[in-house]
Order: sequence, then C-alpha cells, then structure tokens
Amino acid sequence: MGDVVSTHLDEGRRQHIAERTGKVLGEFCRCYKEQFGVALFNSVRYEIEGNGGPQAQLLHRKVPLEDHVIYSGNLFHYIEENKKWRNRFCVVPHNYGLVLYENKLAYERDLPPRLLINSAGYKILTSVDQYLELVNSSLPGVTPKLGQTPIFKCPTDFPLILWHPYARHYYFCVMTGKEQEKWRAVFQDCVRHCNNGISEDSKVEAPAFTDAIRMYRQSKEQYGTWDMLCGNETQVLSNLVMEELLPELRNAIGPRLKGKAQERQRTWIQISDAVYRMVYEQTNAQYDAAMAKCEQERPQMESIIRTDMDQIITSKEHLASKIRAFVLPKAEVCVRNHVQPYISSILEALMTPTSQGFAEVREVFFKEVTDMNMNIVNEGGLEKLVEYMEKLSHLAFHPVKMQSCYEKMEQLKLEGLQQRFDVTSTSVFKQRAQIHMRQQMDDAVHTFETLLHQELGKLQGKEDLCKSIQRILERVLKKYDYDSSTVRKKFFREALLQITIPFLLKKLAPTCKAELAKFQELIFEDFASFILVENTYEEVVLQSVMKDIMQAVKEAAVQRKHNLYRDSVVMHNSDPNLHLLGESIPIEWGDEPGAQPEPEPHGDRRRRAKQVVSVIQDDDGVLPYAVEEPGSPQAAELEEPQPDGVQEIRKALAKESCGGAGEVEERLRNGTDAKRESGATEEVVVAASVPGDVPSQGTARDGDRVHRDTAASPVAEAVSGAGDAAAVSAVPGAEVPSGAEVQPAASTSSVPGADSPSGASVQLAASTSPVPGADNPSGASVQPAAPASPVPGADSPSGASVQHTMPASPKPRADVPPEAKLPHGTPATLGTQASPVPEAKTPSPSTGSVCHQPSDKETGEEVAVTPPQPPGTTESSEGVQTEF
Repeated sequence: MGDVVSTHLDEGRRQHIAERTGKVLGEFCRCYKEQFGVALFNSVRYEIEGNGGPQAQLLHRKVPLEDHVIYSGNLFHYIEENKKWRNRFCVVPHNYGLVLYENKLAYERDLPPRLLINSAGYKILTSVDQYLELVNSSLPGVTPKLGQTPIFKCPTDFPLILWHPYARHYYFCVMTGKEQEKWRAVFQDCVRHCNNGISEDSKVEAPAFTDAIRMYRQSKEQYGTWDMLCGNETQVLSNLVMEELLPELRNAIGPRLKGKAQERQRTWIQISDAVYRMVYEQTNAQYDAAMAKCEQERPQMESIIRTDMDQIITSKEHLASKIRAFVLPKAEVCVRNHVQPYISSILEALMTPTSQGFAEVREVFFKEVTDMNMNIVNEGGLEKLVEYMEKLSHLAFHPVKMQSCYEKMEQLKLEGLQQRFDVTSTSVFKQRAQIHMRQQMDDAVHTFETLLHQELGKLQGKEDLCKSIQRILERVLKKYDYDSSTVRKKFFREALLQITIPFLLKKLAPTCKAELAKFQELIFEDFASFILVENTYEEVVLQSVMKDIMQAVKEAAVQRKHNLYRDSVVMHNSDPNLHLLGESIPIEWGDEPGAQPEPEPHGDRRRRAKQVVSVIQDDDGVLPYAVEEPGSPQAAELEEPQPDGVQEIRKALAKESCGGAGEVEERLRNGTDAKRESGATEEVVVAASVPGDVPSQGTARDGDRVHRDTAASPVAEAVSGAGDAAAVSAVPGAEVPSGAEVQPAASTSSVPGADSPSGASVQLAASTSPVPGADNPSGASVQPAAPASPVPGADSPSGASVQHTMPASPKPRADVPPEAKLPHGTPATLGTQASPVPEAKTPSPSTGSVCHQPSDKETGEEVAVTPPQPPGTTESSEGVQTEF
C-alpha cells in the first residue's frame, strides 16, 4: 500500500471501517439465519412432494471444460507502479479467471503468473472517454481541465479497460480493431461467468443467501434489481458493505485529497481498492462463521421438519389465509392500476432480443455441424472425425463464435418501463439470458456427440457416417427447439416477476408493512424458524400478479414470430436409451465406438401416460396430419377378427393389454401416412406405452413417433381433462386395462355396462352407436373415426378425456397456486414459481374434425433442414488462440 493511501487510512479510519463492516454483516447474518430455516423447509418439502415440470429433451453435462484452456494470446498491459506498458501472455482457463504471464515461455514452463484477475462485477470498456466519464462520476467535484494529461495514456487506438466501482482497475490495449473485438468477447465471457458465482446446485444455502440479501436491502428501502449481485457470496457481501461505506469515506476523505485532478482521482481509486480488500477479508471470515453455525444446527432442524411437516404446512396455510384476506384486495387494485397494463409491453421487449439470440444459437450449431460434415466428405472420413468432434465439443465455450448470439441480447431496452418499475439496469436480464444460451448450446452439442458416438459401431464407410450425422443433427435440432422454448418461457416469467414484485412491494409498503407484526402471534413457537410473516406476505403479493404473468406468457406462445410451444405441448424423450447414460458421463472419442451402457431396471423408469396435445399452426398455415383412411394398408394391417360374447372380449382385451400394447403402439407410431390439412388448432391424443412392457429399441430414427409424458406439465393434465365426456359404444361389462388400445376395424355393437378403466384408449375405425350404461373411467381416451351418436345412460367417470366431434367446453381460467413463492435475487431461485398452473383454458376442436394420431410435425419436432453450406474460411488470429 502506497504512502499516500496509508496516510488517509490511518489506524482510526481502519477501526471505523471494521466496525461499520461488522455492523452490516451482523444484520445480514440475522436475516440469513431466518431465511436458512425457510429454505431448508422448502427444500425438504420439495424433496418429498417432487416436481412435475417439463422433461428436458437434451442431455446435460456438469463439468464440460475441466483442465481446458478457453483462450490465450498476447496483449499489452499497463503497470501502474512504474506507469509503463508491457507485453503479456494472457490465458483464460476453464474457471474463467484472467491469468497474465511474463510471456508464453513462462506459461509453458509453469512459472508463477504475474497477475490473477477475478472479473466479477467489472465492466468492459473500449474507449478512454467512457472510462474517464465513469472516473469523474466516482469522485464528484474533481474533473481534470481540458488539455491536462489523463490518468493513463494508451499507446494504440484500441484500449480494453476493466472498470469496477470499488476495486482496482486494469488497463490493456491491442494493435488492431479485430483483436480488440476478440479480446472484448473473451473478457465479457469471463465477466458473465464470474458474475454467476453463486452455485445453483445448492438447494438451501443459495436461496437463503439471495433472500437474505433482498430482505436486508428492502429493510433499507432499496427495492428493485441490484447490479452488484455479482460473484460468489463473499464478493456480493463485500459489495453490499461498500455500497453503504463508500459514500461515507468519499465525504470524509475526498476533500482532503491533494494534487492535480488526475492525481486525486488516481489516489481515490487506490484508496477504494484498499478498503475493498479490507472489507473482503473481514467478510470472508464472518460469513464462514455464520455458515458453520447454521450447518451445525441443520440436522436438528431437518429432523423437526420431517417429523412435523403436516403441522408446519397447516400452520403456514392458516397464516397465509389471514394475510391474504388483509393484503390481497389492496394488491389486486395495485396490480390492476399499475402493473397489468404494462405486462404485455415488458414481455414484448424481453421476447424479441431473447428469441433472436436463441435462434442464432440454433443457426451457429447447425452451421458448425454442417461444415464438419462437408469437411468429412472432402477430407478424411472417420480418421478426421475425432479431431472435428474435439473442436465441436467446446463450441458453447468459444467466446468469439458465440459472440453473435450474445450480441442479440444487447439490444434489450425497457425504455420508459425501466424508470416506471425502478429497474436500474437491464444487465441482470441480459447476462441471465446469455448464460441460458450457452447452456442450451452445450446441451445440444453434448446430445449430438452422444448420439453419434452410439452410432459409430454400426457405420460402414464415409457415406454412412455423413448420412448419420445429418440424421442426428435433425433429431437434435428438434430437441433443441422444444428445450429452448421451455427455457425462454421460464426466463420470461422470472424476468417479469423480478421487475414487478419489488415495484408492488414498494407501493404496498406504506399501507401493509406496518400491520404485519400482528400476524406473528398466529405462528407456533416451535415452527417460527420455518415460517416467516414477511415471506408469507410476499408470497401473497406474488399470487396477486402471477395469474396475469402466466396468462401473458401463455398468449405469447401462440405468436408464431417467437417460435414458442404452448404449455400443453409436452414432448417425451424419443430416444429411450439416451437418458440412461446419466448427465455427466464424458465422451471419449478414442474408446471403442458404439459402446452402450447397462439399461436401468424397468422399475426405475417413469411410466408413460396418454397426453392431449394442442398443436400450433406453422407459418404457412398448413400442418401435416397423420390420418388413417379406410382401406389403407395401415388400417388393413390393424384389422383382426372380432370376438363374440362378453367373456371372449374380456379375454382378448386382457391378452392385448399384457402383450400387445407395445406392438399396437409401434404400428401406430410407424405405420401412418402423413397428410397435410389446413386448420388452426387440433386436439390429438398420443398413446404412450409403459417402458416395462416394451423392449428397448435403441436410438430413435427419423420416422419415430414422439411420446409425451403427462407428469411433465401441470397444464397438460388440465388439458387432458378439459374435454366434455361423450357417450361411446362399449361392450357390456368389458374391463379395458390401463394403457391398452382397442382398435376394431368394423362396426361394433356396444352393450350397456361396459367398463373402460383409466388410461385406456379405444379407437373405432367405423361409426359406432353407443349403448346405455357404458362406463368410461377416468383418463380413458376414446377416439371414434366417425361421429358417434350418444345413447342415454352412458356413464363417463370424472376425469375422462373423450375425443369426439362436438366442441369441448373449456374450463375457466385457473387461479394462481397458493404455494407460489417470491423470486430470489438470482433468477436461478425462481424456477418453482414459473410452472404452469392447472385448469388452463383448452381450445375446443372444430366441429366435424376427425381425431387421429399426430405426425412429428404436429408435435413440434419436424425441422426443415437447410442444404449443407460450403465450409467457412478459418478466421485469422493475431494472438495465439487455443484450438477447439
């Protein structure tokens, strides 16, 4: 520390800094302890009750870049101690730290680096004027006169400056504009990754920490997003302390600084950095102590939660009902007057750049795989595949190639909405969307290489390899389209909550917050560690706006320009062996190709179920439908003699349910003809078999039918139960087992009293006359090929979904689930709030339409493949770029 800095930070000043830091951290640790109990309760409850969210189609790997260098090269670095520029060799390892060596030889000899930089919280500037503007604002009243020497002189016209509001600044420069753009992309990637320093894998500590940060700032009347929620927990807490401490120091030390304006600015930057380091060390020790204390109490708290879970839930619901009666009327008025009119505008501003960014990710992935395929054709075949796949496997972490995707998100502007809702900056949303883009790209690449690795053992020559690459590319793109739609809708819901909830809390605080203390007496003392009045109050406020947010996102899904799937479109994994591999098994291209993992026992797999799906019309207004026409080979193939008598029919159905369900489903999936018809929306039923009844089929081919899983989406369950029950012919007394599909080819005379158990799908090829007394149990899906004439007395138990030609009466819009939770400070903690709600509106099929099995295009998995493009030229690099 320089003499000037030591003069201003004497012993008394340091003691004051330590006391102020301890006071802030003490208040935070109290908030953290309260939120830790709530987060632990939520985690245990989530573990017991499970989650019914959509199942991802793409595979995910947890440690994709261990011991791998992302980027390396030479650039000039400004040394503040001697005010000179030096050429340094910069390396960006897999943890996204910036490591500077004396030269490349020092790096290769494993000599100690000259400098290590954690870039969390930094801004990347490419102009000296931008930097001087920020420096002038950090120390008001000190502005250099025109013509005076600035803080530093840049020897080239292409600077790269890392600026931080509290910590030390770093100055770099390069020789050309192209180099500047490359290093800017590299630095921004480092900042983006380091800012996301709070682990999302932690189900207790991370939510407790972000909630405690939010509660602490709200206690200081600071609502809205916070730009300095950057880095790991210690860095975030240091930023929290500096936010309060720095203005005091500026007022106390600023007037005492001497020298020219630029000298005073340089001294202030050094003082701020010294204070930041002191705060960081104290914060690290005090936070670790608080964490250790909570972890020590965790086993006892978890034991109480598991023992008294029902009582805790009952107590919380009772408290919520009392707070809801007091707060909800006021909150709904506030939402109606100040939030609801602007939700669609905020959503549109978010959707346009986000959807463009994800579309660019898809395009970059398609181009890279197509170029690789062309190179294999022209150069080497299987011999070159290992080299190409090594480069492709790190595509998501290539800063330059991914920059075109990230730049789309930089267009995000909320304009007047930003001031209305007190959003200080959009950088939080930009970086979160960019992280989602990188993750989706890596998932697509990992899924592609996994499928290709499985196929290698079956390939014969270069031609088969290229065909397999093209076929696998099409399948992965279908999976990407579905997953990216799910990720974007979740991101939109999270962003809307992060924008509107703090605004509502600030509006309601004068009339509601002071009255919350009276609700504390409703909480049992034994459960006070797991139920907080403040959290419950915020959940009620969230419920008041969640309904409108869910509705807005749902309506946006039908806008074709954003390429979003509806919530009711739930795609089951079409590659049954793919997810058996797990999430983190690395692909070694040097191993024997085509090795398959041991399949899991049938009992460990999730059972499939039938799913009603609303298919969205594509841009040209035409959807391909698979229709079974009378006399077609497919219909003839499914014909079989009709048994006489109730007992024979029961035996036939029982036999078919035990051994023939998978065979019938396979014929339905692969034996249909595609036929294009015009129409806006169709209700189709996908019959899915139980994995235990069907042998493993390996990887799916192009023509494979896509299954759907009802458990993947709560809205899907509501859709499947929304249709009106219709009387359909059945055999008296016949019991149709769950999952069985009966497909008589000729007219069937129904007999009263026939039972059709839950989940059965009955498809009639000819018109069928219902008979009184026929029972259709819950979940049964009956699909007559011609209109069925109802007969009085037919029983249709609750929950049955019967497809027929008359329009179904939609259910009213669903209310917000009572267990909705307030978003945490980081979007990662909002995942449980964005799930679709049951009893959503279901579009009715048009009168006279015929129910049928959907084709791949109906399910959203048909992707038009662009012809292969010629490989692009290799981009030049003035530095030394690590090969991918």
